[in-house]
Amino acid sequence: MNTKQKIENFMLDMNLIYEELDESTWKIEDDLSHIDNIVVKYVDPIVLFRVKIMEVPKNNKEEFYRTVLELNANDLLHGAYAIENNSLVIIDTLQAENLDKNEFQSTIDSIGLALMQHYDLLTKFVS
Repeated sequence: MNTKQKIENFMLDMNLIYEELDESTWKIEDDLSHIDNIVVKYVDPIVLFRVKIMEVPKNNKEEFYRTVLELNANDLLHGAYAIENNSLVIIDTLQAENLDKNEFQSTIDSIGLALMQHYDLLTKFVS
């Protein structure tokens, strides 16, 4: 079974609703964690997970960046917060070669948990 088939089988087994965006990219809607924009992309040799959270606030940027870095250091089990263009995203990567359902599920769960725990803290910077 190739990696694309594995990823699609994992999502089906986990009862995730997803849309195939192209040959190696999917958008997951996870009702359990209320995340509707988990993008999964297979780029050999990795599987990349990405969620856009919010635009970077115009005010209090220094405090915002400090908060994000502290969350990266202290609170995240998988992945990290990052800035992409002018957006805060959370990303994680897994090795495609030995990808299994448990680590795929753990990554999605970890992203969902981080967003539930951190969303109020992060959005307080938006004016």
